[in-house]
Amino acid sequence: MFGRLTPTVKYILIINSGIFVLQSLLNLPLSHWLGLRVIFSDQFALHQFITYMWIHANFSHLLGNMFAVFVFGPLLEQTFGQKNFLIFYLLCGIGAGVLFGAANFVEQYQLKIDTENYLADPNPDAFSLYIAEYKSRQFNLQTLAKLSDEYYENAQDIYYRNQTKSAVSQIFNLKTNIPMIGASGAIYGILMAFAMLFPNLELILLFPPIPIRAKYLVFVYGAIELYSELNRSEGDNVAHLAHLSGMLIAFVLIRIWTKNKTIKPY
Repeated sequence: MFGRLTPTVKYILIINSGIFVLQSLLNLPLSHWLGLRVIFSDQFALHQFITYMWIHANFSHLLGNMFAVFVFGPLLEQTFGQKNFLIFYLLCGIGAGVLFGAANFVEQYQLKIDTENYLADPNPDAFSLYIAEYKSRQFNLQTLAKLSDEYYENAQDIYYRNQTKSAVSQIFNLKTNIPMIGASGAIYGILMAFAMLFPNLELILLFPPIPIRAKYLVFVYGAIELYSELNRSEGDNVAHLAHLSGMLIAFVLIRIWTKNKTIKPY
């Protein structure tokens, strides 16, 4: 059932792998060019809602996503048909990017406002509050704390004022210019579709090698992503919300397509 490589799945595997090899061999900054940025970033462009899903950070990132396409994709393509499977894959990926982009905009907008306010009116209290709110392991916290103390002691010194403005601008740029990349939104859409259409099909886990029904496996994946998003640890740069968004898009599409009898659940 899982051994037959269908046409669209094959093309998805080839395109993603080819782009990764090209990126690696030529040392191209494709993540920087094609990754999805927050909407108000100077580097944001509409095409990123499509291009982000064809770029991967490293080989393990690529392997994990393409393995899921290889395992679950063929049966879905046989069920959907070649054209509908491609549409489904693209809609899940693009839809995940759009929903993630909207949520990221809301989340980062306050950072944008606070940054603009500080740059317009820098002062020691505001700088201390800013770094307390937006501190991260990405930055040297001891250096920022030292700069804050020195600014309190030299509040009228233009040198320290400019130093803090530079630090605030750097924090803003680092937090808002991290591009999202990867096909995971589309992959989680595939997982959701598989669980909805073949809920009782038993799959064998790799670790541990035990059988589990598709609906339970995907429920566990979804629960892990939801927990990880709601309890995000510092340094976690995985776009869990994009994964959940891909599952949501897939859920809606499958409900519509089964209602319209475009496809039939088993």
